[in-house]
Amino acid sequence: MSTTPFEQLANLDRTVHDPARLAILTALSACERADFLFLQRITGLTKGNLSSHLSKLEEAGLVEIEKRFVEKKTQTLVRLSDSGRKTIESYWQEIEALRKSATGWRSQNAALALA
Repeated sequence: MSTTPFEQLANLDRTVHDPARLAILTALSACERADFLFLQRITGLTKGNLSSHLSKLEEAGLVEIEKRFVEKKTQTLVRLSDSGRKTIESYWQEIEALRKSATGWRSQNAALALA
């Protein structure tokens, strides 16, 4: 028995599906690594919010965080782990399947919506 688009939505990985974490993972999937300030700038998150989301992603094994000093200032670098790269790719495949499922579901149930 196939699942409905609504069941597919409910089964999405919430660690990835959160808008802020999805923005972070998407940005990181487009580059080798990014520094904290770059991620903050492109996601629009506050320092505290970004730090909190990065901690959750690190705990889940999706990102690797490196802290180092550059000219006596701390620099935080973030990159997708191998698992993170596979997870974000799988997420986008699930979203594409969900989109196709929703299109098919809409076609099948159009008459019911008019009743």
